[in-house]
Amino acid sequence: MIATIVGSGFLILGAVIIASAAVGLVKLPDLYTRTSAIGTAAGLGVALMIVGVVIIDFSWLNLLKGVVAVVAQLLTSAIGSFALARAGYLTGSRPAPITAPEELARDSADDSEVVSES
Repeated sequence: MIATIVGSGFLILGAVIIASAAVGLVKLPDLYTRTSAIGTAAGLGVALMIVGVVIIDFSWLNLLKGVVAVVAQLLTSAIGSFALARAGYLTGSRPAPITAPEELARDSADDSEVVSES
């Protein structure tokens, strides 16, 4: 009984975090802030949902599967959101005006100066 309540709490919390990412997807101004919101929320939200399912239907095998799934989700959501943001940058997606610093442009300009000096 208690495991069902705690597990359901984790499931609801994970669903709320994913729903907040959906709101961010609509409300945030550019590709970079959207990918950041989705990547973070997907990693945490899905991980919480997996923990909730493991708590509700506990067995050692499910615990092992849950740990592997959480680790894989946290790693792949971060890498996936980074890859999407980088692809957007390389294809010319402009950041919103409120995103003032563009460190990648400065870094690539510095790199081109180093290459031209060689």
